[in-house]
Amino acid sequence: MLFVDNQETTDPRMNLAIEEHLLRNVQLVEPLLLFYINAPSVILGRNQNSVEEIDPDFVRQKKIHVVRRLSGGGAVYHDLGNLNFSFITHGRQDLHNFEKFTEPVIKVLRDLGIDAGLQGKSDIFVDGKKVSGNAQYAAAGRMFSHGTILFDTNLENMLRAINPKQAKIESKAVQSVRAFVTNIREQLSEDMDIAQFRQALLTGIFGSGDIPAYALTDSDWEQIREIAMQRYMTWDWNYGRSPAFNIQKSEKLPVGKLDARIEVEKGHIQAIKIYGDFTGQQDVAELEMQLTGLRYDAERLAEALANTDLEPYFGPLEKETFLNLLF
Repeated sequence: MLFVDNQETTDPRMNLAIEEHLLRNVQLVEPLLLFYINAPSVILGRNQNSVEEIDPDFVRQKKIHVVRRLSGGGAVYHDLGNLNFSFITHGRQDLHNFEKFTEPVIKVLRDLGIDAGLQGKSDIFVDGKKVSGNAQYAAAGRMFSHGTILFDTNLENMLRAINPKQAKIESKAVQSVRAFVTNIREQLSEDMDIAQFRQALLTGIFGSGDIPAYALTDSDWEQIREIAMQRYMTWDWNYGRSPAFNIQKSEKLPVGKLDARIEVEKGHIQAIKIYGDFTGQQDVAELEMQLTGLRYDAERLAEALANTDLEPYFGPLEKETFLNLLF
């Protein structure tokens, strides 16, 4: 096995691009191990609905990245207290064998005095609490098995970032399964920081001698940046790939009750109807036509309505209030 040093990159879009590059372009028979730590981000499963999995207001306020990964499964929150590992192997014979790839991590945790074990198909638990979720992906005769390790994650931010707004959402997406979680650092008998924990994992996996490594070349980094720009930095991949879904939101406002029904497909509004007992003088169908076809994104909707006077449709209604109803 060879260790791949990501040179302390914390951009989740780049780290996912490194992982994809190692999977598709580095054709080594020898297994590879990648560790990475991401800046605050929500990492979505391949088949998930972005709107369903995040609180967009909190994500914008905290400048949290939202990035879709290649593998399936649920949404996870990453920050600088979360360590991620990825085993990239030649062949697909170990696809669905999570035990093989979590066993080295569990062994190190046990060596640190933590009673960790695999629970269910792919999660690592400690004292009945989840500390690691894992997922896999295969392509072109290769595969990776990757997972998170909650070491010292801000759990409050995690719960707020991945909890959606209280809207009625009907979706074909695979929903995340949320479990009660804990941080590894809270379970240690002797404190250490995440860098020391990462080193403990490396030593436990490779031994105390020199660690055999695959060094990323300038050519590798060029391909990694290209993957990041073409996939992980694009709205189409991170949001537009969401499954078709319907949203119904209703609020009682000073102008009357407003009820918005929105159909979204490939991240764009396919149809929108606004009902209510408001007493506007202009046909709201004109406004609905203006919004149809737009990207279902708070900033894009705000741009589209920047020069629109809402009063003829609803009476004295603040634009921000209307936007909050839509998104």
